[in-house]
Amino acid sequence: MELEYFGGNCVRLSTKQGNFVVDDNLTELGLKSVAKAGDVKLYTKQTSGDSEDDRTFDSPGEYEVANVSIQGTAAQGFLDEAKTRNNIIYRLVVDDTRIVVVGSVNADLTDDELEAIGTVDILFVPVGGGGLTLGGVSALKIIKKIEPKVVVPTYYSEKGVKYEPGLLDLDAALKELAMEPTETVEKLKLKGRDFTDTTQLIVVKRA
Repeated sequence: MELEYFGGNCVRLSTKQGNFVVDDNLTELGLKSVAKAGDVKLYTKQTSGDSEDDRTFDSPGEYEVANVSIQGTAAQGFLDEAKTRNNIIYRLVVDDTRIVVVGSVNADLTDDELEAIGTVDILFVPVGGGGLTLGGVSALKIIKKIEPKVVVPTYYSEKGVKYEPGLLDLDAALKELAMEPTETVEKLKLKGRDFTDTTQLIVVKRA
């Protein structure tokens, strides 16, 4: 099992059971879509309610696809008004590894949301800030609440990606986050990986 990062908030989880792609909105950033036929597609921004495609999800709920447990929890979006719950936090459980992708949510997660998220091994969280999404300070607030074993930063400015102005690059974002990378990898491979008691920050390079 391995995890890849493609820019924006796009993450792909590849398993023996199948591939799971979160937030493949890459064409909006001037990049190529990575989702393929047969992939399970998840979107952290609720747009159209229930999809007619039984392998595409953009709504809260509990699902099981290819022996992978998926839980979508409604949450307030980063720029949304209070009590608006149009964003989805996804929790995937694969071979007892618990992976969470929060997307651009408000940092003040509720007790109910935290209870639904539960124990987390790997957390993908935006860090670019700029008034567009979570920045280092707000991302750290979420990290402290969730207490994952591994943090992987997403949604930060990079060359070749058409982000809106104001987004921080990774170095600037990590200064705000006040965390030093434990390692930088092309892909995050989970087979044989031992998680430590202390939260680690791992940078996964854009594929």
